[in-house]
Order: sequence, then C-alpha cells, then structure tokens
Amino acid sequence: MGDAGPSERWQRERGTRPVRIANCSGARGDPGYQMRRQATQGPIDFITGDYLAEMNLAENAEKMAVGQHDGWEPTAWDGIEQTLDVLNEKRIKVIINGGALNPSGLAKKTQAMVTEKGYNLKVAYVYGDNLIDEVKAELEKTGQLPQHLDSENDKISLMENATALLDTKGKPVVSANVYLGARGIIKALELGADIIICGRVADASPVIGAAWWWHGWSDTDYDQLAGTLVAGHLIECSAYATGSNFSGFDEYDLENFVDLPFGIAEVAADGTSVITKHEGTKGLVNVDNVTCQFLYELQGSIYLNSDVTADTKDLKIEQVGKNRVKLSNIKGQPPPPTTKLAIFYNGGFESQLLVNATGYGTKQKYELLQRQLRFGLKQKGLQDKFQLLDFQVLGTPAPNPRSQFESTTYMRVFAQADKELTLYGLLKTFSEFGMQHFSGFHLSLDTRTALPRSYLAFYPGLKAQDELNEGAAILAQDGSVAEKVEAGHPPKYHKLQPRENYDTASPMDIHSFGETVKARLGDVVLARSGDKGANINIGLFVRKEAHYRWLQSFLSRRRMVELMGDDWREDFFVERCEFPHLLAVHFVIYGPLGRGVSSCRLLDALGKGFADYIRDKVVDVPKAILNDMEGIREQRRANL
Repeated sequence: MGDAGPSERWQRERGTRPVRIANCSGARGDPGYQMRRQATQGPIDFITGDYLAEMNLAENAEKMAVGQHDGWEPTAWDGIEQTLDVLNEKRIKVIINGGALNPSGLAKKTQAMVTEKGYNLKVAYVYGDNLIDEVKAELEKTGQLPQHLDSENDKISLMENATALLDTKGKPVVSANVYLGARGIIKALELGADIIICGRVADASPVIGAAWWWHGWSDTDYDQLAGTLVAGHLIECSAYATGSNFSGFDEYDLENFVDLPFGIAEVAADGTSVITKHEGTKGLVNVDNVTCQFLYELQGSIYLNSDVTADTKDLKIEQVGKNRVKLSNIKGQPPPPTTKLAIFYNGGFESQLLVNATGYGTKQKYELLQRQLRFGLKQKGLQDKFQLLDFQVLGTPAPNPRSQFESTTYMRVFAQADKELTLYGLLKTFSEFGMQHFSGFHLSLDTRTALPRSYLAFYPGLKAQDELNEGAAILAQDGSVAEKVEAGHPPKYHKLQPRENYDTASPMDIHSFGETVKARLGDVVLARSGDKGANINIGLFVRKEAHYRWLQSFLSRRRMVELMGDDWREDFFVERCEFPHLLAVHFVIYGPLGRGVSSCRLLDALGKGFADYIRDKVVDVPKAILNDMEGIREQRRANL
C-alpha cells in the first residue's frame, strides 16, 4: 500500500530546492519503458510526456469515430502500466498529454489499475481542448474560417488550397484541438492529483505546470514561467536534448548515441534551470546540443505559450558541470490573447510513383518520363484535375561509380486530387506508357503507394483564450468524477507584435576576415531545423565568439535565399533574427511545407533535413576559422 496521505518528502522539500522534471516521451512511438527508466535510474519529482504531433490526433480521430481506436496513445498507457508500482513507491507525480482525443478514458483506465492495486494515488484529467463540434458548427453557420495563425504578417501568402476546408461537405473536419497551457494542470495538482492525463496541451505545458505548482508561483510571475517554458521546450522532444537529431554527432564516438536517455530539467525558484540526464547513461548534454535543441521549431526570438510570452533573444546557455547545462536571462511577458487551434480535415486523395534510373543520361530520362505522363493525362482530359502534380528527382549519380547503387537515383511523381479516379487515371497512364520507357527503366519493389489513399490536411487557426472552457476533473476510486474545477483564464494579455526581421547591423565585408578557402558550411557551423505548420525554421551557430561577426555578416536573408538554390520559390518569405549570446542566426522560411506535415509534397515533411542541406553547401570560409575547428571539437570531446 502507498502512503496514507501526501508523502513527507513532498511536504518537506516542495519549493525548497529546484524541482527535477524528467521527460519520458516526445512522440507517440516512444515506448513505455522510457517512463520506467526515468522513474528508476535516479531521483526525480515529476515525469512529463509529450505524445502528440499535430497529425496523429487527426489520424486517431478517424479511427476512433469508427470504433477502431480508444482515442489515447497506447504507448502512454504502456508507460503507466510499467511504472505505476514505482510511482506509488517513490511518490513521483506524472503529467502527460497521452490522453490525446480521450483523456478521460485513459484516466479512468489508470484509475481502475490504481484501485485494483489498492494504491492511494489520485488520478485526474484535463478537459477543454477538443473543439470539433464548435468548429464544425461555426463553419456551417458562417462559412468563414477562423483567423489563420500567420494572418497578422501581411508579407505572407497562404499556400494553395489552404482554405479548402470551406468545402465542409467534400472536405469535412475530422479534428479540431486548441493548444492549452498549464492552468488545468495546476488546478489538478492543487486538488492533490498524482497522475494527470491531458489531451492537446502545448508541448511544454506539463513542465510549466510541474514547476509552477512546486514553487508556488502566481500566474503573473512571468520571468519564472518564461524560463520554465524554454526548459520544457528543451526536454519535451524525446532524446533531442541528450544527443538525438544533433548535427555535431559525427565529432563523437557513435556508440555514445546508441540507446539514448531522455532529458531532465532542474527548475529553480527564479525560473532558471539546468538541463541534465541520469548519471551513468549514454548521450551528452553540452552547450552545443542544448543550443541545437533550443533553436528547434522556433518562430523567432519571441516564444508564445498560453500562459506566458518568453523573450529569448538574450538567452544564455552555459556548461556548469559534466552533462549539466544552465539556462538563464529569459524575460517573460503576459501571454497572447489567442492560442493555436489545429484543425484537420479530409484534404482529398494522394499517391506517388517511384521510378529508378541509372547512370548515363539520367536527366534526359526523367524529362522523357515527365513528357510521356503529361501527354497521356492530356489525352484523358485529366491534366487540370489535380490539386498537385509534382515531379521530384532525388539524388545525383556518382561520377565514375564503384557500384550500380552509387549510380542510381529515382523520380518521385507525387500527386493529390479531389477524387480517387483522377489518381487512378495517373496510374493507368503510367501503365499505358510503361513499355515505352527510357533506357534502363526499373521500379522500386513497393508499388502500393501508387494506389490512391485519403490524406488529411491542416489548417492552423487562432482561438481567443477567454472563450476556452478549460478545467480539471479528479476521479473517485470507481472511476466516476469526484470533483471538477474550472481553470479560468490568464489575468492579462500581451498583444501580438510583428516578429523581428532584420539583417545584422553594420555587416562587415566578407574579405575583411582574411584569406578564404572553399569548404562546406557545416565544417564550421552547427544547426537544427524543423517544421512550424507551412514553414521551416533553421538556427545556425558557431562555437567561438571570434567567429560570430563572420556568421552575422555572411548569413543574411539574401544569402539564405541563395543557399536554398532551386528550392526557393518567389511566394516564400524569409524572416531573420539573431541570438548574440548563443552566437546564432535564426531564420523562418514561410511556405515550403505547403499545408503542413500531413499533406506536404516534400519527402522531408518535418523540415528536419533542411539544416544539413544548408550545412552541405560549399561556400567561402575564412581560413582562420577553419583552422580553429579541430581545437574546438577536441575541447568539446574533452568535456564529455
């Protein structure tokens, strides 16, 4: 049996020291044993978990509607099932968004196991994020869309088909979830909850809620909340703070990145924090990797959340011990009056054809295939029936190849349409011209993607926070609701301002940095990139202060357009800002991901490969900077 009431440890230690918050998930695939590891490998106070990407809510909604899914994430339940005994023994509190579309259902399932085991643990769930009925009714009534997330920037053009969900009959809404803050989590903790199941709270909200309650902050302690928002951003994404998705990984022994631990944030009463991991585990927590993760999926220096606005332009990231990195100098302001509303709808149907070509004459081979398909589609009257018909060549044949694999590339014919018949027409055309193929034509083994499948499209809207009905419910031992409390709304808002967008002040002549040599940008720069709806963000940084004036002067907005090469389109837009204490330059490129991950035409729908594409560009690098790099890398390895 567990303690009869709140443990002595909680009573004695709460608020007297930094709270240790260990994250166990950043995606739905993270297994349950990661929760148990965090609970057993060292001392912690809270376990948090983020199981939700934008699109998996919608995917599950369709399955849930036909009785093929419970609505919650199975790996979240797996973690609770594996870890409940340890949670009870150590009195570790859990806050996760793995309840997804059905947080009350996962909470009741958890409560049933708690009751069966006779544990004295309180289970709660947070409600108020699911707005599908409201959104459907408003669309039917007014025929108008909610305000678009990027609508306040008059330099941005919405992507083609962005407003397609106005066709409520042909493209019905399947999910609509608003991003909640930590207010419901706080109410649950105040009612004594030990395990809190959320739906679509913002990624960092479980971490904010844990630290907010632990230190007894008010909802106007903006500097503290802002610091915790950044700490939550750093640890919420699986092992990204401990070595995953790290552009400097090749400077270390690769074995160190096998079986990575997940991150821990130690949040102090003033909102500063230390990012770390359990001792004796693999991976690394150093300034380079934490800087990479900070720069991931930002939209400039102002980080928005439902509880606070964080001004991060003067953020400091410092190594304060082995696998210990401190965050400080973050300023907070009231939150914006709106929060993000993620609407997914049936966008239509999509398919892809994959065709391989080898070696000599590759460019002409793919040109011939494209001409044949367009000719056949025109014969059938289908050339104007597609939402999108994209011919993408992936790879470049190696010169003087040593194997046929080195010489082989492929073309991806990616198509979207309102009707399945249009895509079957594309497949039929491909078959008809199949034996009129170019020299050496061959196919990939898996042809299932050539058959039409339905796809989900994303519309990022805005929702007024004062219109939300957020709250928390505590369950009784039999799974019924014992107590419910409304979360209320933030007491004050800060109006959204245009994002900063500037090239560096007083840029220096590139030649003033001395003799240059041709080198890949990645030889001297680390980076990370990711998706923000239709947009890609990328942050790039150097690791020595003497190198920063070169990076500032070199990486202008015009330069980023040049580096994108043939991927740049005239309807894109670039924003740029700087993080001087991090020696970093940050960009948001608006538009490359179309309507977002679920319907993106690109292979790299999450924008994660964009950073290493830019780092692979050969540019003029000052010889002095290049000569410094081995010493810098050796120093970083020594710190590990």
